[in-house]
Amino acid sequence: MELFEIPLYDDDFIKLSFRYLINFIFSFILIRGIYYPTSKRKDYLFTYFMISTVVFLICFTLKKFELGLGMALGLFAIFGILRYRTDTIPIKEMTYLFVVIGMAVINALANKKMSIAEVVLANTLLLTIGYILEKVWLLKHETRKNILYDRIEYIKPEHYDALKTDLESRTGLVINRIEVGKLDLLRDTANVRIYYYDHDQLRNYEERV
Repeated sequence: MELFEIPLYDDDFIKLSFRYLINFIFSFILIRGIYYPTSKRKDYLFTYFMISTVVFLICFTLKKFELGLGMALGLFAIFGILRYRTDTIPIKEMTYLFVVIGMAVINALANKKMSIAEVVLANTLLLTIGYILEKVWLLKHETRKNILYDRIEYIKPEHYDALKTDLESRTGLVINRIEVGKLDLLRDTANVRIYYYDHDQLRNYEERV
């Protein structure tokens, strides 16, 4: 049956549904099971799920036109360098974005030369490596903030401990390291970037309570 010379149904519908189910299951485990418990950033949940779905559908649709491997890699590169102009994506979130896109491309473009077992293995490897890095090795998520600092006498290397103590008392954060940037000697200010671990802040709060 056709409508406006367009088929209402073909066998690729079942293939699309099955492949998307695989992609969604593995993406859900990566995003909701591995990424979110560590970062607690709900805004990226929406981003990752939607980009995964969009990339998968675009790749699967274009696959029917037999554009070839070159076009597939070109699309992968385009989506891989996406940036949001309103906010710079941290390197860790950008890595997860790259993995989510990679999963979608693999699951959508796998052809008859690649068995279902190989597709599942590829997805499983990505999940396993992500889980080991996040849960087993317990890699901490380092966050940073830029601060306009007014006590310029503390920016000297020999006063690093005093600078760290002053910033911790003002911000209430347990600071891991500090970088001093641009200086404004006319206004006696400096741009200071502080780095801290989110997990340490929760532990520090519990100790105070």
